[in-house]
Amino acid sequence: MPRNIKALIVVPENNTTMGPEISALCPALAPIPVARVKRPARTLLLEDLPAYGDATLAAIEPFAAEKFDLVIYGCTAAGFLGGPAGNARMVEKLRERTGATVVSTAGAMIDALRHDGVTAAAVVTPYLQPVNDGLRDYLQSSGIAVETLNSFFCKTTAELGQITEDQVLELALRTVTPQSTSLFVACSQLPTLNAMAKLRAQLDIPVWSSIQATAWASAGALTAQGLPVQFN
Repeated sequence: MPRNIKALIVVPENNTTMGPEISALCPALAPIPVARVKRPARTLLLEDLPAYGDATLAAIEPFAAEKFDLVIYGCTAAGFLGGPAGNARMVEKLRERTGATVVSTAGAMIDALRHDGVTAAAVVTPYLQPVNDGLRDYLQSSGIAVETLNSFFCKTTAELGQITEDQVLELALRTVTPQSTSLFVACSQLPTLNAMAKLRAQLDIPVWSSIQATAWASAGALTAQGLPVQFN
């Protein structure tokens, strides 16, 4: 009989979406404990990264005695704002502290898009312009051009938490163009669980969100360890 798989999600303290959606996409991981990272009430900026990194490591301390198979570093913006090298450093710090395999949302985003052969994407975000510029740079440094980008331009986490899945779906459909070859919805707070299937069916192009890419990468990482996990 397969043993229970133990996973930990590490997200900003305001995040209400990633835990339930990862559990739905990878039921073998549920229930998933969540380490909540203290953060500013506004959306993250590049200058917040040092303090956010320290807060991330502090957030996992209560779980230090537990042995996890997987740790999910689930803040999209904190991952991409520091660039690939900065994201890799945080992944390594989490691996050292927990002894677990670590999947980051920023890394999963690139892996999922590359898996589908994506070289250009239409992008939907909730971020302010400086953060959108950071996302554009991160994608381009990984060989993925941003064809077009639309945002909710949320100034605070409260605004971010009020966005509905229907609003995400509507903005996504306004963002893609007849020339779009893929679509990515960034941010692990935006609700996308049901919208992704609708968008894939309607657009007939690769469609990913931060959470779905993370769930897919998590299932792959665990399966590679001999712990088969289904990704729905």
